[in-house]
Amino acid sequence: MNNVKSGLIGLITFILILLELIIGFGTLAIINLPRGLIPFKSFKIFLSKVSNYIGDLTVYGLKIIMLLMHGNNIELIDDGEEFDQNAWYMAMSNHQSWADIFVLLVSANYKIPLLKFFMKKELWWIPFVFLANQTLNMPFVNRHSKEEIEKNPGLRTRDYENTIKSCKRFLRSPSTIFSYAEGTRFTQDKHSSQNSPYKNLLAPKIGGMATALSAMPEINTLIDYSLVYKSKKRGAWNFLTGEMKQVKVLVTKHKIPESLKGKNYSEDYQYREDFKDWIDSIWQQKDADIEKLKF
Repeated sequence: MNNVKSGLIGLITFILILLELIIGFGTLAIINLPRGLIPFKSFKIFLSKVSNYIGDLTVYGLKIIMLLMHGNNIELIDDGEEFDQNAWYMAMSNHQSWADIFVLLVSANYKIPLLKFFMKKELWWIPFVFLANQTLNMPFVNRHSKEEIEKNPGLRTRDYENTIKSCKRFLRSPSTIFSYAEGTRFTQDKHSSQNSPYKNLLAPKIGGMATALSAMPEINTLIDYSLVYKSKKRGAWNFLTGEMKQVKVLVTKHKIPESLKGKNYSEDYQYREDFKDWIDSIWQQKDADIEKLKF
């Protein structure tokens, strides 16, 4: 009986989320049709603001669905942090499951400007991912390994220029640029093969964030999200059925040092080292925080 109930909850949750995404992105697609026909900057700024507004409404709909189907089981720990909806932010999080994106969007909804995710270019074929790129300016990025860049140094410059170009679009309206700093979902196998110095995290990859900061000196604050699930299960179906519904989300603000602004990540070796050291210090505290947050 419990399996039948769980399966029914999963199926209904999936249908509701799918319908919400179809309505939200369908509306965004229609509204953004004139983008290529009207080249004026003022119109693109207006379109960006309207798209963000619809994006926030869509996320709010997802929030209602999760509350209806799974209950209020996201414990948001922010110690009364205050944010400005008219400011630009940078955000990052540990990465446990594909469900993280829903937890993060709901946790940030109407607290900070809409999250704009760096997305792997390999995912362009997924309809909702492609529409997010086209209507909400969520950039596709190539994640080349250190070995690939060593073999072809030009990849670093090319990736840097593409990221800079994408980030310039964020200047049209207040946004929160988001990156999964680990670069991939955490698993014990990845943790072991990477020989990570952290107990609960993979080593951070900072290229995307550092490059975005180069393009957007308006960003003064980094928001760090630490996610801890009660369940050890991490599958998509586990999320839909509510097996992953209990999660703690710690929100921490970090002021970005002035010394890390206005630098060129592609060419400035010292900047890369300084940015890495700064993120590593945050990662050490984050690792300790996650250990304390465990159920």
